[in-house]
Amino acid sequence: MRLEKKSINDDLRAWLVNAGYVILTDYRGMKVRQSDALRHRLAKLHAQIHVVPNRLCKRVVAELNWGPADQAFLGPTALVTGSGDVIEAAKLLKEFNDENRLPTIKLGRFDGRYFSPADIEILVNLPAKPVLYSMLVGTIAAPMSQLVGVLKQKVSSLVYVLKAVQDKKSQAK
Repeated sequence: MRLEKKSINDDLRAWLVNAGYVILTDYRGMKVRQSDALRHRLAKLHAQIHVVPNRLCKRVVAELNWGPADQAFLGPTALVTGSGDVIEAAKLLKEFNDENRLPTIKLGRFDGRYFSPADIEILVNLPAKPVLYSMLVGTIAAPMSQLVGVLKQKVSSLVYVLKAVQDKKSQAK
């Protein structure tokens, strides 16, 4: 293997191994201006887009034993890699696709699992992480707050009974 190809192969391996997620996209028809705009928007999410020849990607994916990912390398393929939140990156790709009709998602891989475009669409439609966290906290806190309400109601009932007894005794005197 020539030194240039070995260097590209090593860089590609590093991108794939060190990335928290990888999303394979079809960038066919994307203009340089659109590509630059997408790169700029992805950089804000600590993500990058890489255009690498399919045969090199297939070779590295085979070396990494990533199985079904090699089937996605049909037609022009760009790799979106990053270490941040994969859902935010997928949302950004969807927004960009809605605006420009490009790029289309072929396959996603994160947490050691593969996700089809339909799976990624489902993830994109989920609420943001802070909203999900608040929903979780609310779900956990609900039984406790209901218990506090029940206990407060029982204490209030006891106070009302004691007050009624006191009023009755004061009327009897």
